Amino acid sequence: MNVELTFRFIGAVAFGAAGWNIGSNFTLPASNGGALPAELVGTAIGIVVGFVLTPYLTTRPTSFVADHARRLPVKDLVAAVLGLLISLVLSALLAIPLAMLPGIFGRILPFAACLFLSYLGITIFVGRRDDIFGLLGWFDSVGHEDASTGGVLLDTSAIIDGRIADVGRTGFLTGPLLVPRFVLRELQHIADSPDALRRSRGRRGLELLDRLKKNATVPVRICDIEVEGDGVDAKLIRLAQKLRCAIVTNDYNLNRVAALQGVRVLNVNELANAVKTVVLPGEEIVVRVIQEGKEPGQGVGYLDDGTMVVVDGGRQHLDSDVGIVVTRVFQTAAGRMIFAQAKESQSRHDAPAR
Repeated sequence: MNVELTFRFIGAVAFGAAGWNIGSNFTLPASNGGALPAELVGTAIGIVVGFVLTPYLTTRPTSFVADHARRLPVKDLVAAVLGLLISLVLSALLAIPLAMLPGIFGRILPFAACLFLSYLGITIFVGRRDDIFGLLGWFDSVGHEDASTGGVLLDTSAIIDGRIADVGRTGFLTGPLLVPRFVLRELQHIADSPDALRRSRGRRGLELLDRLKKNATVPVRICDIEVEGDGVDAKLIRLAQKLRCAIVTNDYNLNRVAALQGVRVLNVNELANAVKTVVLPGEEIVVRVIQEGKEPGQGVGYLDDGTMVVVDGGRQHLDSDVGIVVTRVFQTAAGRMIFAQAKESQSRHDAPAR
């Protein structure tokens, strides 16, 4: 039988019994056709009221509280219960002197004090749960555990970029990837954006997280530790300071601000530039010219790692492989750029005049 229907019948019986007791204290006036006993009238009204109201007093409030409790982190739930228990103890102690007040104050103030202290206790304990549990030695946070084993915090930009998954599979990251709850909320906000490009980037980040969680070589943990700060970047820096761990990001501004505050930053772009092929001036390599350059006669190609190569005299070799000699190598904030000359062009320049 349906649980709600069961409670409706139980409530109908209970309210019916209450209606019988209440009706027994009254006498209905008789009419020409006679009168029903007050007990029967009270019982009938109680059954109807109980059948209708019982779900709103039992199952539905319980389901509402249970649904919200399932969504709360365990630490928040324990903090709320602990704050409520302490508040009730204080309320009981305070109710004794308050009940001695004369008149209506002695009847109302104990109940009002209980409500106020309960709200205050829950608010304080939930808001300062990490500090309170830290003093008590409870709930060694998943963030602290993972940070001590080499865990790193993931920024939204690093998640959307996606290369961190490949870096993790290589074994360079020894600990788990920690995704703060506020970063996950920002990622969801981007995925719900009305702008098509931002929405696509946000969904890509969520899909990447899903793949990472299924990949045993790169464990992903959702970090529920909340910190104060204006904006996601400020919170990320505060959390990194609290956990004493690094931040993985592609955001240049976050990189600089975090470094100024003593937080170690792992920039995926810097890592990609660091592992690119080392090419020295005078070295001969082969590259495929795929497009024209800005200057007359120039061609542009790319190495396997994505490094741009500008080839003087490469325009005549479009869509073909050509041997080149490296002349200059420039390192910029955007990456490495190589300038070279086609070997055929160099041979013509170096040939002695007849």
